[in-house]
Amino acid sequence: MAESLEQDFGQVEIPNKLPLLPVRDIVIFPYMLLPLFVGREMSIKAIEAALSSNRLIFLVAQKALEVENPTPQDIYKVGTVGLITRMLKLPDGRIKILVQGLAKAKTLKYVQTEPNYIVEIERISEPKVPEVTLELEALMRNVKEQLEKMVTLGKVLLPDIMVIIENIEDPGRLSDIITSNLGLKVEVAQEVLEIIPPVQRLKKVSEILNKELDVLMMQQKIQAEAKGEIDKTQREYFLREQLKAIQKELGDLDERQEEINEFRKRFEEAKMPEKVQKEVDKQLKRLEKMHPDSAEASTVRTYLEWMVELPWSKSTKDNLDIKAASKVLNQDHYDLEKVKERILEYLSVRKLKEKMKGPILCFVGPPGVGKTSLGKSIAKSLGREFVRISLGGVRDEAEIRGHRRTYVGALPGRIIQGIKQAGTNNPVFMMDEIDKVGMDFRGDPSAALLEVLDPEQNNAFSDHYLGVPFDLSNVMFITTANLTDPILPPLKDRMELIHLSGYTEEEKLGIARNFLIPRQLEEHGIKEENAHISDNALKLIIPEYTREAGVRNLEREIANIFRKVAKQIAEGKGKRHRITPDNLHKFLGHPRFLPESEQEKDTVGVTTGLAWTETGGDIIYIESTIMKGKGILTLTGQLGDVMKESAHTALSYIRSRAKDLGINVEMFNRNDIHIHVPAGAIPKDGPSAGITMATSLASIFMNAPVNHKVAMTGEITLQGRVLPIGGLKEKILAAKRAGIKEIILPKRNEKDLEDIPKNIRKVMKFHLAEKMDEVLPMALKGWKHKNLNKPAKKKRLTTAKVAYAKRPSNRTYKVVKFENV
Repeated sequence: MAESLEQDFGQVEIPNKLPLLPVRDIVIFPYMLLPLFVGREMSIKAIEAALSSNRLIFLVAQKALEVENPTPQDIYKVGTVGLITRMLKLPDGRIKILVQGLAKAKTLKYVQTEPNYIVEIERISEPKVPEVTLELEALMRNVKEQLEKMVTLGKVLLPDIMVIIENIEDPGRLSDIITSNLGLKVEVAQEVLEIIPPVQRLKKVSEILNKELDVLMMQQKIQAEAKGEIDKTQREYFLREQLKAIQKELGDLDERQEEINEFRKRFEEAKMPEKVQKEVDKQLKRLEKMHPDSAEASTVRTYLEWMVELPWSKSTKDNLDIKAASKVLNQDHYDLEKVKERILEYLSVRKLKEKMKGPILCFVGPPGVGKTSLGKSIAKSLGREFVRISLGGVRDEAEIRGHRRTYVGALPGRIIQGIKQAGTNNPVFMMDEIDKVGMDFRGDPSAALLEVLDPEQNNAFSDHYLGVPFDLSNVMFITTANLTDPILPPLKDRMELIHLSGYTEEEKLGIARNFLIPRQLEEHGIKEENAHISDNALKLIIPEYTREAGVRNLEREIANIFRKVAKQIAEGKGKRHRITPDNLHKFLGHPRFLPESEQEKDTVGVTTGLAWTETGGDIIYIESTIMKGKGILTLTGQLGDVMKESAHTALSYIRSRAKDLGINVEMFNRNDIHIHVPAGAIPKDGPSAGITMATSLASIFMNAPVNHKVAMTGEITLQGRVLPIGGLKEKILAAKRAGIKEIILPKRNEKDLEDIPKNIRKVMKFHLAEKMDEVLPMALKGWKHKNLNKPAKKKRLTTAKVAYAKRPSNRTYKVVKFENV
């Protein structure tokens, strides 16, 4: 049959130009007879061109299956010349053809591209094998045996193909017919097609068959293992059913029914809401109908376990003794009067009204000021359970709302998990680091928290896993944050913000003496009579070994001291150790921080400003100088955009008031101005340095030294108005640490002075200014300011008078008032 075909093919004359038909997902070999379905317009035109001449067409595989309109670069160069033996037009517009592969050919060039490809080809002649050697005979037998082994392993081949292969003695034709029937990938089959020497092509086919055999053997192994598991499961099922039948006959209890009855009993004890009870009953009926060992039964069982373990109706009774609660709060925390007052207010209202929604508080403050420990004290004072979760780095909405039960390993969100952990439906629930919640493609956890932290919505909180509402209205939610800016505005609106600013040195001293030292003594196994840290030593540790708003590092340094004391006691080097400023360096080494000291003398162009940082307040010096130039303003010190704008605003103000200030206007055009804020390596930004920069600029242009005993803070406008600032307490504490006792503040910050501790208000003087005209006379020395109030001809600004003002709270503090006489 093969010889007659070869004789027939030899009689067909193949022209050097033929229409080209790009073929997808198959490589056509010589002697192949197969049907093709053609639907592309270009391909239909190529078939029509072939049928109108000699019915010959060049069949070439395209490289990428998904390309709809292949270019010459998308088509292989080597293909097979085929003869169209039959053609049938289908109702959907496609054409079905039956083609017979004749001979290999290679594309030389594309003669025509529209409406179909016509290419110039070169026929590739099949080299003759001179004689069948022993090696070739072994190779051919090996290939046939490999193919037979593949069939036994499950490879499907037509029976006629196996008969034909057994009778083929030509290595080239054997390679082609095996490759065309294996269903290989296009690139692998094309590689075989392009190999011209028959023996080399047969070796390549042998390699492919070896790989296919390995795959089939592995596939059979996997199937055998899977079948073994199925047989084992079925056998266990039958044995289990037989065991149940035997137990039933013997009168033993049915374990499955016992489990269902246990669930029903626990559901009654849980006292679930009606809507929840209906869902639970529905899932329990499903469980009864399932096979106990099925995967779905395990999922339902886990769900029901969660439902019965949640505290639907279990709650703790609040301790409404106001005095006892106040005592607990004072025992655990020093100061923090605002927070303690808020908790006692809640208890008072709760005492008058039995049913009320839990408050949602947000403690905002720098690290280490006691936000988290305060939550524990609140729970202790109320007599409630305490639950804490950290939201830092949470990016998946499912962390809050839970996963749907369709997912493998699904669980409720962390809110429901926390409620289960507490065991009551009214715990104190603390969510730390709410300002560090992230967001990605899995959703926005902050948006999910909107429902949790909304008193109007959280009475029916919906967790994806539970699928039923859970009442969170009795929970007291407390969140913590270092900054309020990153918090989503709608989320911030739902919470009552309580700011916890940094501690003063006196407060830190009290905290260390009353809380930190006793705790560290107990943790290190040291008795009070064995170690004592003097107050003077603590006053040295606070500013020189720690730089923070809270007391976390202070506690570490105290622990460091007691570790060394414990070592000395263990080594027998004395039983009583007293830590004083003289021997402090032996325990902690040299001081780590040297606080900024005040200026030693009045200097032109150098002003003292006050800054707020996440670790508390600090003082900064703003230096200005002028030099010959063209009026260019240079700003250095890693200033942010806001501080740069403040500098430009301050300069514009000074230029606009040059005449009143006695400044020669030409100085602005003939001199360059340089403003620098040390230290240059620390980034700085914020709106509160406006009046400080304006004072520095006025000083250099008027050649008037700045009073080094005065610090200032406040923003400035082009009209010279002094605008209010934030972080006042931290800034005043920083000034006190630096030895500065006189501060210029915006008039509108007068109300914030009530938050300053009384002992600090007594030793410091505060100047309240509404306009820059009031700041300059106080800050600059040796300068007469008679022109500043020129519009009021009969009035002049006299020396500031000190008055004592009383607020409704009866707190008294010094206020310097500017009076026109």
